[in-house]
Amino acid sequence: MQAYRLLFFLTLLNLLNFIDRQLIASFANFIVPDLGLTDTQYGFLTSLAFILFYSIMGLFMGALADMVNRPRLIAFGVVLWSIFTAISGMAKGFISMMIPRMFIGVGESILTPTSMSLLSDSFPSSRLGFASGFYYMGVPVGVGISLLIVGYLGEPLGWRNCFYILGAIGFVMGLMMLLFKDRPRKSSSLDMPTTNETLAFSSILKTLRKALMNSPALVLTIAGGVFYHIVLGAAVFEQLWYAQEKNFDRSSIAQITGIISVVAGISGNLLGGILSDLWQSKTNQGRPMFLFWACLIMLPIFIFFRYSEPNSILFWVGVTLGYFQLGLFYGPVFSTVQELVPIKIRATIVAFLILMLNLVGLTFGSLGGGVAVDLLRAASVENPYTTMLVIFTAISALNIPCYYFAGKLYDKDKRKLEEVFAN
Repeated sequence: MQAYRLLFFLTLLNLLNFIDRQLIASFANFIVPDLGLTDTQYGFLTSLAFILFYSIMGLFMGALADMVNRPRLIAFGVVLWSIFTAISGMAKGFISMMIPRMFIGVGESILTPTSMSLLSDSFPSSRLGFASGFYYMGVPVGVGISLLIVGYLGEPLGWRNCFYILGAIGFVMGLMMLLFKDRPRKSSSLDMPTTNETLAFSSILKTLRKALMNSPALVLTIAGGVFYHIVLGAAVFEQLWYAQEKNFDRSSIAQITGIISVVAGISGNLLGGILSDLWQSKTNQGRPMFLFWACLIMLPIFIFFRYSEPNSILFWVGVTLGYFQLGLFYGPVFSTVQELVPIKIRATIVAFLILMLNLVGLTFGSLGGGVAVDLLRAASVENPYTTMLVIFTAISALNIPCYYFAGKLYDKDKRKLEEVFAN
């Protein structure tokens, strides 16, 4: 029961994390004109301004989580990002929005590596896919709630007051994390004999490098996630796409997509965790093979729905599946990378995964998407958002072969790593 209480509260914090992170994208139709931003500037605010600090600091925070009291570290991170979320509401232009976004990235970099480390010490391996999937319900639900905030509170309260309120809520929840105790760190067949001792930072990085060099399945799983996050990065322009090229009202479409995100995202997270656990237990292939089939089947819909008429069946199927796949991703990927490394560095591998997903995948999608839209608009291309989103969807499809080969190699690599770390 204690493990499930911890899982529930960490999921609430992750929910808050993604409401906070997504709010600037959800309020795009408010913030972009209010601050006078170009698409490139907006893409920068949703990518490098946040992601550079989030990703790089995350690697250090992941290693730190493998060495210190984890609930206290999480509490510090939540309080830090919440303070700067409130400060974001005071922004008057590009620079004054960019600076607090950097510090928000530092605070949020602590949560997921530390949380996944705690969860891996709280649940058996057979339930790790479920625990990871449940925790990552915070992503689609957080995205959905941020859109609902825009749809229902954006006009009456204004985007600035929403940032102030969110910062205050986060500050209180961060202090509540101090009520939880750290969990004993487990050991496994991949751990070194000194499993009850904390590792030095240099040893943690050395072990991480050793795992990456000896497991193509681990590298391919991470690469698949990077390619998938390219289109997620480009998706920060979707609210602008809905309003400017599909002619939806900015508040109404935020309400509709917010509801879809919550319902479809929860379904994806639960099914992704449960079905990928079942897939791995019933086959000789890893969880990435489950993602291979899911991504392959849904890819044509993600391309063709962009050109469909608003309110057509294909259009809403595409919107719904997008949020469903967002939820489907996290349980299989995060549980896979944790099972392919020694437990002592599980927070570090999660931090490394997040660094790659965000610094490479999301940055390419968000910043590259903004630059692409500005260039397409300058070239008088009709519907530049649609064109950009389709191109970036095609690039992201490179995740499909990555997941295929990662799934094929998973079982072999796990046995190989057990031998490598036993020596």
